[in-house]
Amino acid sequence: MSESGFIEAIRNAIRVRHYSYQTEKSYLYWNRYIIRFHQISHARELDVNHIERFLTYIAVNRQVSSSTQQQALCAIVFAFKHVLNIDTQALDFAYAKQPVRIPQVLTEDEAMTIISALPAKYKLIASILFGGGLRLNEALRLRVKDVDFTNNSLFVFRGKGKKDRITILPKGIHARLKEHLERVKLIHQCDLSEGYGLASLPPALLKKYQHSAKQWYWQYIFPASSLCAHTIDGYVCRHHIHPTAFSRALRASVKSVGIEKRVTAHTFRHSFATSVLKSGADIRTLQEMLGHKDIKTTQIYTHVAGIHQSGIVSPFDK
Repeated sequence: MSESGFIEAIRNAIRVRHYSYQTEKSYLYWNRYIIRFHQISHARELDVNHIERFLTYIAVNRQVSSSTQQQALCAIVFAFKHVLNIDTQALDFAYAKQPVRIPQVLTEDEAMTIISALPAKYKLIASILFGGGLRLNEALRLRVKDVDFTNNSLFVFRGKGKKDRITILPKGIHARLKEHLERVKLIHQCDLSEGYGLASLPPALLKKYQHSAKQWYWQYIFPASSLCAHTIDGYVCRHHIHPTAFSRALRASVKSVGIEKRVTAHTFRHSFATSVLKSGADIRTLQEMLGHKDIKTTQIYTHVAGIHQSGIVSPFDK
């Protein structure tokens, strides 16, 4: 099996299992890398020893993080199991211990200062991140149908782990969001008049809802500035804003207001969780809103919020 045939077989195996496009890109990257690292012309030549040598190389020579090691291993083992049909039980590789990190958070004033310095369309995205606790990709993938102004809620479709959930729509952005949607609707009407207007949908959804795929409610709330070819099906559609565009705008905003913290899109999610806990919310409710599978993941925010220190006075202050 040549490299191109091997990669195509992996792509097919991924799409059969409905993995995300981001996972597909990552898995293909690592499997191309191991093939080229060992300078193998035929994928069937790979065995468990090749995996061990490759993982050792990226850990020792490239000094990648433990999470990157894990990602590389998952990608390669997937190909071995589902494409090459090779057993990897004998794999012997020592992982670096992953550090337990307490996330960086912003105060409410800091968050609002940064948001106010962003351009209008990015300001809305950041407001949803901080006001509803969404991940960046979850916010960018919101469609018109996912917004419920009456109940102040946002429907997150197939978030991380392919889990649906409901979270808060901040009341303070209702007016601005409605104005933004009116502008987006004009863009969609223009696309329709030019013979386009199909929503960017996963293949399974497009097949299921093909007769309504041009409807307004399927469109992204934060559409890209130009049309593009669908990454899988190839039809012309309008995708959502690229995450890097928001990240660039955010870095510029943080720099302009002079806040000396490392701030990413995910920092708003951390800040949301901490603020909600400080206001007295139940941790189980927060777990559901954030979409965490394990309560232990949510409990990290009790440390950030200082809840574990409640009632304790430093000896110095006595």
